[in-house]
Amino acid sequence: MAKLGDYILDIAAGPFGSNLKVDCFVTKGFPIIDGANLKGFKVTDNVTKFVTEDKARSLHRSIAKRNDVVVTISGNVGQISYIPNDSKYVEYLVSQRQFRVTFNTEKVFVPYLVYYFHTKEGQHKILSFANQTGVPALAQPLKNFRNIDVDLPSIEEQCKIVAILTSIDNKIEVNQCINDNLEQQAQALFKSWFVDFEPFKDGEFVESKLGMIPKGWRVGTLGELCNFKRGKNLLTKDALPGEVPVVAGGLEPSCYHRVSNTKAPVVTVSGSGANAGFMRMYYQEVWASDCSFIDSTCDSLFFVYCFLSANRRLLKHAQTGAVQPHVKPADIHGFELVIPPKKVIDQFQRIVADTFTMRGNNEKESRRLATLRDTLLPKLMSGQIKVNEL
Repeated sequence: MAKLGDYILDIAAGPFGSNLKVDCFVTKGFPIIDGANLKGFKVTDNVTKFVTEDKARSLHRSIAKRNDVVVTISGNVGQISYIPNDSKYVEYLVSQRQFRVTFNTEKVFVPYLVYYFHTKEGQHKILSFANQTGVPALAQPLKNFRNIDVDLPSIEEQCKIVAILTSIDNKIEVNQCINDNLEQQAQALFKSWFVDFEPFKDGEFVESKLGMIPKGWRVGTLGELCNFKRGKNLLTKDALPGEVPVVAGGLEPSCYHRVSNTKAPVVTVSGSGANAGFMRMYYQEVWASDCSFIDSTCDSLFFVYCFLSANRRLLKHAQTGAVQPHVKPADIHGFELVIPPKKVIDQFQRIVADTFTMRGNNEKESRRLATLRDTLLPKLMSGQIKVNEL
């Protein structure tokens, strides 16, 4: 057993808020890591904030490099990820809510350490020095992080364990890439048919309030094709342990429950809060809580989903309420669009059905793999399962 500080070469917090104000941000430049980039084991490259090179260099102690570990100090505490060697950027500026750590890579295989801190034991060690009142935050984060007790196997053993876990994560990433491609295919077909009207260009077109449209088509509202329903609120404390996502106002499920109130697949639109109007398709039954939804009982489900996906700005603009933004079913039903004859919608539904089925199967496999990884993770880390037994 040793202190984590025995393996640390350098550690530093992000800049003070006064050194990184909003007016420092630029549209392109030196990337800044924020909480959205620490969702998993690796720091993701979907960076949305940048500063100038000069500004970043003036805050050089807060610059993280490839193979560094980044930890959240306040807010969503417990987040910990590392910057992979194949990351899009060589260097990143960490935000004021984070700190970055450089480890001695002769003794620590960084991915192993990050995997460890995603186990219940590892999370407990980080959260043990979080305050219990007010906004969640780590107390004296740099000092306390150094003082965490760890028991690391040999570097060779660390690498072997990570190889097993990474093989699972890689398959999950492949599934996500395939699903992204399938999504693009469905959206491209929707645009071709219902925005550019390419299969119908040889026919007659007529004038409408939304421009020229094929004869026999009309302008109407989304409510003519679907009936978004309001979910039934469920408090986290009332959820029964299970695997059914509870979809509320956030970007991810608020918790998991044993019971569903929808039929898969399900399209949800977050109902309130900062993410009001956020839309997502679930390929499993969910408990719809603080959201509006349509499910497989809607015979135009894929058409409606593709329309909303192509017009997300409408959902954003539908927000009402100055203090607490809301998006209600009636707001969604009021969106105007060009409505083709039912036989055209039905034909589109049949063509893309296999695409969405494949996406659902890939998501199901990824959930199974993630469960397998999370089951193996603590057992490999504790030595309960030996690498040579797998």
